[in-house]
Amino acid sequence: MSSEVLVPRHNFDSRSVAQAGEPFPPTDAEATFKEGFYPSSGLATAGYRSAKYSPEEWHINNFSTLHQAATDRNNAERICHESKTLYKETESGTLHTQAEGTRHLGERLQNIHFWKSELQRHIEKLVAETDLLLGQKRRLLKALDATETPFAIATDNLTCRERRLGPDLVKDSVEEELLKEVELIRSIQDLLKRTLSQAVNQIKCNRDAKQTLELDWSDKYQAYSLDDQCGRYNNMSTDTQYHPNSDTLQDQLCNRDAWVSFTQDNLSVAQREEQASVELRLLVERVLQETAEDLRVQCSNVDQAFSQRCLQLTEAKTQLQLHLTQILDQIGAQERNIVSLQQALYDKEAPLRVAQSRLHQRSHRPHMELCRDNPQFSLVGEVGQISQTMSSLQQQLSAARSSLSHLEESRMVLEKDIGCKTHSLLIDRDKCMSHRTRYPTVIALSGY
Repeated sequence: MSSEVLVPRHNFDSRSVAQAGEPFPPTDAEATFKEGFYPSSGLATAGYRSAKYSPEEWHINNFSTLHQAATDRNNAERICHESKTLYKETESGTLHTQAEGTRHLGERLQNIHFWKSELQRHIEKLVAETDLLLGQKRRLLKALDATETPFAIATDNLTCRERRLGPDLVKDSVEEELLKEVELIRSIQDLLKRTLSQAVNQIKCNRDAKQTLELDWSDKYQAYSLDDQCGRYNNMSTDTQYHPNSDTLQDQLCNRDAWVSFTQDNLSVAQREEQASVELRLLVERVLQETAEDLRVQCSNVDQAFSQRCLQLTEAKTQLQLHLTQILDQIGAQERNIVSLQQALYDKEAPLRVAQSRLHQRSHRPHMELCRDNPQFSLVGEVGQISQTMSSLQQQLSAARSSLSHLEESRMVLEKDIGCKTHSLLIDRDKCMSHRTRYPTVIALSGY
């Protein structure tokens, strides 16, 4: 048997040494240990060496233990320091984030309160406008009913005057005014009906806009209550709880611009309806006032025409021949005037041709010779003056011809009116004018 005994080593761990990374060179004992056996000095020491280490192994193990303890201590200190820093940072960040959230909730409450106040203000304005417009609608209905009396009076006057005899059965100024009155009443009735329809439609639009604003106001009222409750939450609140999925934005959520735009659009619609309602009320007021005034003015015109006609009929009975002579003289004078005007127009044709020919001839000047010189300005002014003169003469000729036509009609009327004046006066003065005393007042025609 050999004198060297191979003794295996138990439970020796050098990982701490490797982890420490210290540059210790392996000793002979370590090299022998790594090979898995240790040489014994002999049989006599075999029982004493089987469980013992060398001094080098003892130093390595001791150093490894100390080094591992120092490393663990340093790691623990570092983790504690990092934990304190992280705690302070997260605590500050959490408080800052919560404060920002509370501030944003406050700003949101202010915005909601502002828009809710705007909605409330416009709702009240729409209610007031609708009430005022309803009053104007009632006035329109009363005014429309009041126009039936003038229409009946005017049509009765026309029917009575159809019974005039002979040459008095003419379309005189009274009949023209009566026809104007009938046409005016019809147009006013159509206008009142259209205005009434506009008022009904506007009332409907006002109520629709009011309903839209009320729905928006109700939503904002609920949102204000919820956000106000959210703003009162704090870390000491007992009614808070976990909601894991509450931070997930739903698809139906809108952004702030869309939220503001929605209310602004509703308010814009309401403002347009308010403005339209105000304008319509003013229009109704103006229509009622102007129509009532127009009817009364036309009534005065008809009454005045009746008075003038009766006066003409009375005077015609005694002065018919005198008036006829005067009209015949005037017809002759007007005919001579027309001849003079025609001759004057004919006399202006030659100067106009000369001036236009000069301008046309001078338009063929070559290149830079085609300039605006004094002759050019003079000729242009001459053409304009002659044209204006001819236009004035033509207008005067038209007026003279129109006057001559009226004179001829008056002559024919005067020649046929002698035997019919008494009957015509009975119809115009005793029947028609007495019937017109029941004409409605301006207040009644205005819808009051």
